[in-house]
Amino acid sequence: MSAHTHDHIDWADRLTQLRTADTLDADALSAIAQRLVAALPPTPTIVDLGCGAGGMSTHFAHALTTHGGGTLILVDATPELLAEAEKSVRAAADAASAAPSALDAQATRGSLAGTVPTGSRPASSVRADGGSTSVASGVVEVRAVRGDLADAALPGALPAADLVWASRVVHHLPDQQAAVGTVAAVAKAGGLVALAEGGLDFRCLPWDLGVGRPGLEDRLLAAQAEWFIGMREGIEGAVAMPYGWSVALERAGLTDVDSFGALVHHPAPGPAMLGDYVVHRVARILEFGGEHLTPDDRETLTSLLDPHGPHYLATRRDLHLTGAKTVHCGRRP
Repeated sequence: MSAHTHDHIDWADRLTQLRTADTLDADALSAIAQRLVAALPPTPTIVDLGCGAGGMSTHFAHALTTHGGGTLILVDATPELLAEAEKSVRAAADAASAAPSALDAQATRGSLAGTVPTGSRPASSVRADGGSTSVASGVVEVRAVRGDLADAALPGALPAADLVWASRVVHHLPDQQAAVGTVAAVAKAGGLVALAEGGLDFRCLPWDLGVGRPGLEDRLLAAQAEWFIGMREGIEGAVAMPYGWSVALERAGLTDVDSFGALVHHPAPGPAMLGDYVVHRVARILEFGGEHLTPDDRETLTSLLDPHGPHYLATRRDLHLTGAKTVHCGRRP
């Protein structure tokens, strides 16, 4: 493995899959970034904890250019991912500064459920005719910091942030509540904390695949859940958190706790990359959760994942991708 991880997953090995997921999630991530940045003061500092391949921060970079600029701090414990994220986000910041687009902050806020407190500057102004006018773009500074969210000393190595973002990283750490407290400690007084955790599991398969018992995806998701339980149990020093993320934010001392959702939806036949993504997703579930499937289902999966067989998943035109991300927000007093 390229770097120590608490969950014993080699995240550097998943770079290609992370990039594909970021591409498929792009519309949802862009809407989330626009909404959160619209709630920030001018030239804010955003810290992306567990930045992975940098997908979310590329959208923060675009949103910041029409918000007067700001600073993006990328943090990850895996050096290979951090280096790739820094490269991608710098490129996105440069491209956005060179050719900024008008963003309608009011429409963005109305397109998602829930409420995020608004800040003093929108991403664009809305004209009387319903159109939008671009505001001047600003410079986005990008910095990378190698750090582990399980390290309680991490906030001391980072600047106080107007927005702290952590997406699907806290649930991989031994003490999730302590990690939420560390995330909160990175925010400055009045700063916004946003955790992307939970949501709705992604679905991609038709009910009847023409091979094996129908309803395979339900059983795959159940096997994935069993794997997750085992993964958490296998983390050294794991501490249970028997309550939801909104309660965790409140216990970390945050106020104005709220949540909103963003839909990821690619109807069949989907983009060209979807077939390979689904194959990789199903293969991962088989690899890590196969022991929780019946022999018949494992045999079905072997057929579905055989690129030379008649049932190979990647050649189907009825694959889709549907799910939802949930973002839990709170402010540091």
